[in-house]
Amino acid sequence: MNRLVIVNQAEELADLPDGEVECLGYETFQRAAVQCHLALIDKQDRLVARCSLWRARNAQDEATTDGLIGHYAAVDADAGVELLHHAVRQHERKECDRVIGPMDGSTWHRYRLVTDRGTEPTFFLEPDNPSDWPMHFTNAGFSPVASYLSALNPDISRVDPRSDLRRAELARNGIHIRHVNVENFNEELSAIHKLSLSAFANNRFYSPIEFENFKASYEPLRTFVRPELVLLAEQDDRLIGFIFAIPNFSEADRGEPLRTTIHKTLAVHPDYVDSGLGTVLSDDCQRAARQLGFDRAIYALMEETNVSWLMSIPYAKIIRRYTLYGKQLGQVEH
Repeated sequence: MNRLVIVNQAEELADLPDGEVECLGYETFQRAAVQCHLALIDKQDRLVARCSLWRARNAQDEATTDGLIGHYAAVDADAGVELLHHAVRQHERKECDRVIGPMDGSTWHRYRLVTDRGTEPTFFLEPDNPSDWPMHFTNAGFSPVASYLSALNPDISRVDPRSDLRRAELARNGIHIRHVNVENFNEELSAIHKLSLSAFANNRFYSPIEFENFKASYEPLRTFVRPELVLLAEQDDRLIGFIFAIPNFSEADRGEPLRTTIHKTLAVHPDYVDSGLGTVLSDDCQRAARQLGFDRAIYALMEETNVSWLMSIPYAKIIRRYTLYGKQLGQVEH
């Protein structure tokens, strides 16, 4: 029988033994505002599985009846299922109606699992996981609640023929598009954060994020940013749309030519979703990428029903699928 350790303070992580699973870091615990951390220790006093728990929050930043499981890692299915049963019990005792995972506190952080990895190599900053982890969740009684995908456009010379007309219409309405100013990165991030809160407010499982946490997630990317690939759309000096793309540095790490960009985030203010601005931003980003010598683009981590994916259908093929799991709660398991 494995031993469950419940960690309520980051300092307590130092008391956990080493094991086949890496212990969660102190800074990660603090930054993610973990409510509770579970560690499973085997008879040989080794850490064999771990996860963190949170109560989900809604768009108004109010607690919901959904519990979250994140920071998940397990050495095998037996340890993983045992730990997930413990996590479900913890959430049920807190009167949650449903448990969702893996999700590290919110959708602003790491969540979902790779469930169909295809043949394309992992791209830069793409989350990955052992192939058996989805089975841990399904064996513990979880089922898919949302599906996501990444798609590859193998030839970015193909552009949307409607873009020029839409670009002209946007210009007549006083909307202009510029590159991000990396010398003024923090102020640019502040505007991007404000727009993101509006643009993503209707997304499934959305909850707001404070600027300091938002900034902390983007700050490590600063040295990788190519300004030509981060485009901001403004009207009357107000940010109303942006696209954040970045080179696929994993290609260089593999000793391959750097030829692919990753469209990481595309956001348009709700008042402009029917203006064609998203299509123009995506098209302009690809044009800029071609001028920099890139010839492919990956549209990363989109929900299957997302309009961003619909925009890329004519040019792209699915290269990866991801799944988020959920479990309705009933009686406490014994």
